[in-house]
Amino acid sequence: MMQQLLKGKRVLLSFAALALLLAGCSLEEATPLNPKGVEGQEQLNLMILSIVIMVIVVVVVFAIAIYVLVRFRKRPGDDSIPKQVEGNHKLEIIWTVIPLILLTILAVPTVGYTFKHDQQNIWEQEDVIRVQVVAHQFWWEFNYPDLGIATSQDLVMPVGKKVAFELTSADVNHSFWIPGIGGKKDTNPGQKVYMHLQPTEVGTYKGKCAELCGQSHAYMDFKAIVKSEEDFNAWVADMTEENAVSSDAAAGEQVFQKANCISCHAIAPGGKSPAAPNLNGFGERTTIGGILPHNEEELKEWIRDPQSKKPGTLMPKFPDLSEEEMDQLAKYLLELK
Repeated sequence: MMQQLLKGKRVLLSFAALALLLAGCSLEEATPLNPKGVEGQEQLNLMILSIVIMVIVVVVVFAIAIYVLVRFRKRPGDDSIPKQVEGNHKLEIIWTVIPLILLTILAVPTVGYTFKHDQQNIWEQEDVIRVQVVAHQFWWEFNYPDLGIATSQDLVMPVGKKVAFELTSADVNHSFWIPGIGGKKDTNPGQKVYMHLQPTEVGTYKGKCAELCGQSHAYMDFKAIVKSEEDFNAWVADMTEENAVSSDAAAGEQVFQKANCISCHAIAPGGKSPAAPNLNGFGERTTIGGILPHNEEELKEWIRDPQSKKPGTLMPKFPDLSEEEMDQLAKYLLELK
């Protein structure tokens, strides 16, 4: 009796722990269970369909099991052997055909969505926004070949429009994922793969690398910013202009040149650099290094010792810059708009 009570308490504690874990999942935010994209909603529909099928199977199996336990339980004084049903072709056909039907119901939309979401010809359509995504340790490069824009860390998309992605990696295997909008896709060195997303709601969504890729894999974040079409067009116009800084920030530009930052970082709207993120429009970004608050103090700490914030990053330290030079450089970078 005591053992049964202890077992019951363990079950209750397990359910309580599960409830606490689930309490941290807010469906008010954009998640795979509350997607803000066409593809994410289609994937959620598949999840719901598979869960419904599994629940039906579990209910039927439990119902049959309970019926058998009750109907054919051993009764006092009854030593007869139940009727044996091996070789019953009718039963064998039933329990073979029914799973095949259920698997077919699940397989048809799954295969359809798989090919729909993996079509390279979407990249070649004229009415899509094309974005070349290059994954690096540990940051993301975003190039808009049709718009003449090269940027990093902030992926900007117009709401309601298909965005086609050409994905690759500059070093090791990564995985491109925006949980609140749609599914993920691996990025592999020397290989181009394609996917597309169609966001349905304006907002800022968290992007992640979903493939273990090194020391700072957990910090390989980016922001997916969905704007209205009007705001997106304004962003494009802004990003294709040369970065303008005030006369007060001119000294910081000289520090930028002195520290030879230009050897790794491009600043021009369409400039690409294989070594480090393009700083075009850096002053308007939402984070520093993909993870830090976007302000002057965090920027200076990042420049002084980036490895302390994101271990394994290739950016070197700049301990030789004076406090005045650091202030000037930070001011210059934050004015790149």
